[in-house]
Amino acid sequence: MATGVTGREKHGEDATIAACDRSADSYPLPNRDDKISLIYPNRMSEREILAPLSTSFDVVGMHGERKAIEHITPNAFVLSDNLLALHDIIQSGDRATLIYLDPPYGTGMEFHSRILQHAYKDNMSPAAYVEFLRRRLVLMREILTEDGSIYLHTGHQMLFYTKIVMDEIFGARNFRNFIVRRTCSSKNFTRKKYPNLNDYILFYTKSGRYKWNQPRENPTRGWIEKEYPKIDSHGRYKLVPIHAPGMRNGETGQPWRGKFPPPGKHWQYAPSKLDELDERGQIHWSKNANPRRKVYLEKDK
Repeated sequence: MATGVTGREKHGEDATIAACDRSADSYPLPNRDDKISLIYPNRMSEREILAPLSTSFDVVGMHGERKAIEHITPNAFVLSDNLLALHDIIQSGDRATLIYLDPPYGTGMEFHSRILQHAYKDNMSPAAYVEFLRRRLVLMREILTEDGSIYLHTGHQMLFYTKIVMDEIFGARNFRNFIVRRTCSSKNFTRKKYPNLNDYILFYTKSGRYKWNQPRENPTRGWIEKEYPKIDSHGRYKLVPIHAPGMRNGETGQPWRGKFPPPGKHWQYAPSKLDELDERGQIHWSKNANPRRKVYLEKDK
């Protein structure tokens, strides 16, 4: 285990002092604001990527009939290189609040259907894969609204290159979460390596003010009765401690109602706040005079 030492702390007598005939200034580190980027041949500038393309699309009817349209219509399924479709959406002025993409993973393999028909190739070189993805991500950034979000689903093969590219395009400050998805089973377990069990989802936003809908699912009756087993006139509730780990020297470390917090802990609230909770009937006192807080089941749980 490594332990950090602050610059203010003194080295002990046993500290080892390194001496060198060269100054550390001979090997300067990048500046604080310098950014990481990937370098490879045929890397297009953003200006080149965003240059308008002349595209045309047809709507295909149930019986194969075709009708030319000026732009892709909302709620359409598009059979196209998405580079062309993204350019068309930009030119049409339409914008998206949410983008989810599941591109090839850069596995270096070709894939077939269950009846052994060719499905798609996923054998680009790493540099070609990165640039293939980067050009499309630049266009997706332009399509996103300021409160929009993008989720990119990928495998382990090109994951870290992809993270660098998305940091560059959307800004590292707009990286929100790294989501790990456990697949149903491993298909590549061998005696000499760990199985590949996970896919990964990179979640970025266009800006700091993005739409967020908290994911929820309705709890079962059994879960409710187990988690909130007690009932009073206000509804179902559970009991939780009113202390937290760590000692404090302020109000939360002082006695309340003649009781100190347990050793090595402090009250979660100042004594005045605990008084308010108790007056409202939200503190439960056990037979041993141990206080705990009532947490009620909310309707939107």
